[in-house]
Amino acid sequence: MEAAAPQMPTPTTLANAAAAPHGGEIDPLEGVDLSTLRRRVAEYLKEDDRERLERAARFSAEAHLGQFRSSGEPYVSHPVAVAEILTEWHLDAQALIAALLHDVMEDTEITKQAIADAFGKVSAELVDGVSKLDKIEARTHEEAQAENFRKMFLAMARDVRVILIKLADRLHNMRTLDAVRPEKQRRVARETLELYAPIANRLGLNNLYRELQELSFRYLHPMRYRVLSKAVRAARGNRREIVGKLLGAIQERLPTWQIDAEVWGREKHVYGIYRKMVDKHLTFSQVLDIYGFRIVVKDIPTCYLTLGALHELYKPVPGKFKDYIAIPKANGYQSLHTTLFGPYGTPVEVQIRTREMNQVADSGVASHWLYKESEGPLSDIQQRTHNWLQSLIELQSTSGDSTEFLEHVKIDLFPGEVFVFSPKGKIFNLPRGATVVDFAYAVHTDIGNRCVACRINGDLMPLRTELKNGDQVEVVTASHASPNPAWLSYVRSGKARAQIRHFLKTAQQEESVALGERLLAQALRAHGLTPAALNKLVWDRFLRDAGAREKNDIYTDIGLGKRLPAVVAKRLATVVESVGVEGVEGQPIRPRPAGAILIRGSEGMAVQLARCCRPIPGDPIVGLLRKGQGMEVHLNDCPNLSRNRADRERWVDVEWESETERLFDVQIRVITENRRGVLAKIAAAIAEEHSNIQHVSMDGEGASHHQIYFTLQVSDRLHLARLMRAVRRIPEVVRIARLKASEARPG
Repeated sequence: MEAAAPQMPTPTTLANAAAAPHGGEIDPLEGVDLSTLRRRVAEYLKEDDRERLERAARFSAEAHLGQFRSSGEPYVSHPVAVAEILTEWHLDAQALIAALLHDVMEDTEITKQAIADAFGKVSAELVDGVSKLDKIEARTHEEAQAENFRKMFLAMARDVRVILIKLADRLHNMRTLDAVRPEKQRRVARETLELYAPIANRLGLNNLYRELQELSFRYLHPMRYRVLSKAVRAARGNRREIVGKLLGAIQERLPTWQIDAEVWGREKHVYGIYRKMVDKHLTFSQVLDIYGFRIVVKDIPTCYLTLGALHELYKPVPGKFKDYIAIPKANGYQSLHTTLFGPYGTPVEVQIRTREMNQVADSGVASHWLYKESEGPLSDIQQRTHNWLQSLIELQSTSGDSTEFLEHVKIDLFPGEVFVFSPKGKIFNLPRGATVVDFAYAVHTDIGNRCVACRINGDLMPLRTELKNGDQVEVVTASHASPNPAWLSYVRSGKARAQIRHFLKTAQQEESVALGERLLAQALRAHGLTPAALNKLVWDRFLRDAGAREKNDIYTDIGLGKRLPAVVAKRLATVVESVGVEGVEGQPIRPRPAGAILIRGSEGMAVQLARCCRPIPGDPIVGLLRKGQGMEVHLNDCPNLSRNRADRERWVDVEWESETERLFDVQIRVITENRRGVLAKIAAAIAEEHSNIQHVSMDGEGASHHQIYFTLQVSDRLHLARLMRAVRRIPEVVRIARLKASEARPG
């Protein structure tokens, strides 16, 4: 924080200070201007609430007595300014009290219970939600910040006033950022631009969103900000004639259509101009729509009537019309946007909306009482905000840690630009670049986890297809399907990314536990032990020494290659010797050779068949434990095994089960004469042997011969042998062979 705290007040002293005015020689509110706050709350708060607010101001002043901001002002001036910002949205007394006290838990010894005793449980919960976490055990500043944001978002999901207080706090800090050193200015400005401004936009707080962007730009790129601001001021004078002519023409035309409207010009913000220059690679002189107009009318039919009047007055720019009234933005924003060819061919953007839409566009969720119980149904913006806040709870439950949670939230904070329809006509708002998988998870998590195909506008399309505005999407599911790790490379929404990662982590852990148990059982046999024979006494002592909580943690580490089964088995055997026979259920058996792990081919992510040598049932194989990746199954003569020869403890004795449950990829090379139709003959022979061609490529070998490489699916070596015999019988085939690991090709 920006304050220094030489002496911390105690909860008892301040609880008394909240109940009665300070009786010492120093008035903690001396020099603090409360006139603006008092004047604003007098407009809408009851007298009892105003008295509680006065007590909270004194409580805060007592708590921060002796603390000063970097500017030299008494620290209490900051919480007072935050409360003043919140009065612009007419927030209730509980929120204003929390704003006045929002730093006391962080900067003093005041406890949450002391606040609850003095001002009620609700205000205490709000203060706690806004406060940073104490004594975070994080390795880096980024991890600590991520944990703070996670806490704040979850508190916000319970009560939206938490984030409104935090946004007001950040706004005042940005307005007074001149007083801190340049490095901190840049760090705070970047954090504001990346997180707080998008949150304000997501909640529909447009005025706040724009101001946070402008202030962040000013401190992140001070030279660019000064140059662009100067250019805008110069352009303002040069284009005054055009703006005046447009404004006069619109104000003159609308009454002829019996339209009663408020019309005013607006100037594009400096940061908005900068983003347009960067995104579209334009110079300042090429950004023509620096000025625009806003027209506010009485109702929705008049909005569309006004649009017709404007399009009769000036020609619209094709492709620049957006109807956010019929399909509102994710934050509840509604308006008609059109761009007109104005005088001298200058493009001018016009926004048309009702008075209620204008209020929501400026104040968003703060223009409604989300946190108040209402007998009527939720308004549209309330429902949208409620759904988004609930999705934060879901993201938290599926994210691995605070950093991952913050990553997912950041993805969702950027406004959606694609509107698609379900087969029943329901509208879904998705991020730009979203795919069918994003849509499936937006419908329901189970739909996303089980999707296998899709139809877009009636046509079968791949799941990775990017969706466009107006697409009608139907998802095809299958009960046996599950998320593919490859989906993470093209999904765009935070929910889809979080759910896919959660499923894969859960599945990998379950498979790793099963594999780890099998590997340990194999290693224990050499010591005359079995996992079932080891009782709680042995496991408790081993887990304590190993620093693990339960057996499954050990099995998971073994399955992922983080612990070697031979080492774990040896340590368990040592523990058994130290505790005696009572550590084993029944008498220990005599050591005997460990049996091989049987491979079915369907173990999942914990057991992978190596792509370098592509083993198939019937091949002699060996397992190799890779740290954090589970076990890879290789051919006995795979060159990659020789590179790991020094680490023989990671080798595992494995064998194929007599009956496997899937088809396996294998690569063959066929040398043929260059004759017409030879590829078709080979493909037909492969199909007759009930094999599937996964991939095919061809190299020329002189003018008379070709080398054709196939990736095929077979059940075992016998199946492959039958297939190769069938292909060898084709007259044009000169030679056929299975590729060795050193010859393996992509595909």
